[in-house]
Amino acid sequence: MTVTVLGVRHHGPGSARAVRAALAELDPDLVLVEGPPEGDSALVHVGALTPPVALTAYAVDEPRDAAFWPLAEFSPEWQALLHGRAAGVPTRFIDLPFGHDLALRRRDAETDSDEDTGEADEDTGEADEDTVPELVADPLGWLAFAAGHDDPERFWEDLVEHRRPASTPTAGAGGRSPGLELFAAVAEAMAALRDPDHQPGPAASRGAHARREDLREAHMRLAIRAASTGADAAARVVVLCGAWHVPALTGRTGRTTVAADRELLRGIRPVRTTTTWVPWTHALLSADSGYGAGVTSPGWYHHLWTAPDQVGARWVARVAALLRAADLPASTASVVETVRLAEALAAVRERAVPGLTELTDAVLAGLCAGDPVPLAVVREQLVIGDVVGAVGPDVPTVPLAADVARTQKRLRLAPTPVEKPLRLDLRRELDRERSALLHRLRLLDVDWGIPTATSSTGTFAEGWTLAWQPTFALALVVAARHGATVEDAAGDVVAERTRAAPDLAAITGLFEQVVLADLPAALEAVRAGLEQRAATTGDVAHLMLALAPLARVHRYGDVRGTDTGLVVGLTTSLMTRICAGLPAACASLDDDAADAMVAAVDTADTAFGLVADPEHVARWHAAVGVAATTAGGNPLVAGRCTRILSDAGRLTPAAVATRLARALSAAGGAPADAAHWLAGFLGRSGAVLARDPAMLSLVDTWLAGLDGDAFTVVLAPLRRTFAAFAGPERRLIGERVRSGLPRPTAEPPGGAVTDPADTTSPGGSPATARPPTGAIPPGDGPAWDPARVAIVLPTLAALLGPDSAAPARAEKEHTDA
Repeated sequence: MTVTVLGVRHHGPGSARAVRAALAELDPDLVLVEGPPEGDSALVHVGALTPPVALTAYAVDEPRDAAFWPLAEFSPEWQALLHGRAAGVPTRFIDLPFGHDLALRRRDAETDSDEDTGEADEDTGEADEDTVPELVADPLGWLAFAAGHDDPERFWEDLVEHRRPASTPTAGAGGRSPGLELFAAVAEAMAALRDPDHQPGPAASRGAHARREDLREAHMRLAIRAASTGADAAARVVVLCGAWHVPALTGRTGRTTVAADRELLRGIRPVRTTTTWVPWTHALLSADSGYGAGVTSPGWYHHLWTAPDQVGARWVARVAALLRAADLPASTASVVETVRLAEALAAVRERAVPGLTELTDAVLAGLCAGDPVPLAVVREQLVIGDVVGAVGPDVPTVPLAADVARTQKRLRLAPTPVEKPLRLDLRRELDRERSALLHRLRLLDVDWGIPTATSSTGTFAEGWTLAWQPTFALALVVAARHGATVEDAAGDVVAERTRAAPDLAAITGLFEQVVLADLPAALEAVRAGLEQRAATTGDVAHLMLALAPLARVHRYGDVRGTDTGLVVGLTTSLMTRICAGLPAACASLDDDAADAMVAAVDTADTAFGLVADPEHVARWHAAVGVAATTAGGNPLVAGRCTRILSDAGRLTPAAVATRLARALSAAGGAPADAAHWLAGFLGRSGAVLARDPAMLSLVDTWLAGLDGDAFTVVLAPLRRTFAAFAGPERRLIGERVRSGLPRPTAEPPGGAVTDPADTTSPGGSPATARPPTGAIPPGDGPAWDPARVAIVLPTLAALLGPDSAAPARAEKEHTDA
């Protein structure tokens, strides 16, 4: 009986080639692979998988407690699994079971919680947090440093990943094959690193990470002993594990007994788990994704694995094809020179063959002309790569995931990890069903689609950006407890969130999501929750925030065929309560409360506009008018209310100027109050200053008249306000100031005006006639220049047609007179 331990680096093409060659030479009758033993039952589906894929295990009682073991085509573990399937050799996982690991993590979490509350034993002597020895964290870094290299990745690539059977001798020292020679060298290096003199001490005084490694190695030793002893023991056993573990599994770190290993694992009550396979991507294999065992360049490693020869030349050819597809120049001559430059760089740097570093530098100089922008595209699409794995239809999954797959196929929405824009026309039944699916999945925390803005002004268009992530498979497992279909699960989630909603606004937002997701069965439950919560909510700000989703449903729900009658009564009730309570709610507010009130008022103003009921809109403007002039009100809120009335045409420009002059006058209050009023008034946009030189002159004169201390007080709020203006608005304001502003008169333009607060009846109807929106009051604006008007009239008559000729002539006669 022989046991051969092969130490590898996860996801390394050189290691994978060596493993494949070693397995062919050793011809084992049992292969043991580092991985969770719970995954043994899932190995029957290896033939239905297209890497990259990931074995996932999750807790039955809490599916969110999960872990993934990704495998790429160039992963040594994947090649071992393929060898076992092709040769009919039993293959098993031998790492610490995930159920044990999860039990330890939960126990550690409880211990940390006890320590946080002061209930822990202060004399345990254990570290407060995981302490990972530097040697364990980066063994390759230590080897590279010892060999005089400053880049561990390049060091390992030169020694292992670039190795090819055709470029190595047929046999090494002792008659061993090149593959076995490589594993023997790796074992020697790791044994030197794991010499007891280099270790941090006994397990009891080490961090949680190191103690977990001890448990893993103890379980793997027990599994190896069990496979190589007994009546059904295998004669030739090959063990595939991470290189760091080789000395511990071969006795190079000291002999251990079965009793000692069992004692380490004693007392662990494993959590019940289940496993399955899910698709994976090269992007998720990248170390940049946060995957601890990831590699920095999975696309490059895939190229090393699949390229039969001339690796550098084939890589540069792929880069050139990518650049040409992006309409960037990449001639054949440039490709040849780039390959030569990469080879020259490798020679200068004393590397046997060009690596990714040399090829990247050569591509930057030879194909990108020193521009790093195209190089970023090369890194994203080639160095990282966009390869996506797949699992067969027979691989077990939860019913909810199967329903999602069936619905995706029926609606012709293929899940891909590459971002893809999607524009839906809700007038089409197919697009309405697609929209409903995407919204339902968002309720299940599966954000396959992210809503985006569309260029259409109609309510029938809906924009999305689709990108399917492999982790969504786990999210569907988590959501499977809510139902076997997407519709049932989303409805159950809605009911659960309705019961747990913290305030009315949360329920109304949920109501809107239900309408968008086309869940009629859940509408009634949410409506009942809305009415119950609205009856007990007296906070006007909450009512205003809650109104917006209902108003959108009231306005746009009919596009989807939704019965909006469910929301009409509640919307009317909320609007009535808001109009009645707004003035009182705006009184006696501090600055923080005023900011929140302004946001709520803006939201409610938009909602009233969506409902577009003239009676309710008039009542809303009447309430806003009272809030704008309430004594003791916060100036920020007063300014915003005045702006709402101005934008709605409830205030003439002269009346707006009156209020502005009053707020900025010395008698109006402290400079800080004036600045807050102005910030509230201008908060929506700076268009009012850009188009009205008289108002801009008032503001300019007020600012110019402030002393140093007062200017310091008003600078911060006004700077925030002006910074929010659009670029064209700021530019036009600057041009007006540069060209000179009209000097403000003693009284606002247009003379004295009646404040709208006095011209609006309590019911919201105007008591007296008002000029139309945009009308210039008598006496406001510059005087007519008849000569200039006469020049324009013939052109206007030609543009407007024959019917306009008579009015044009009449106007010309009037101007001549």
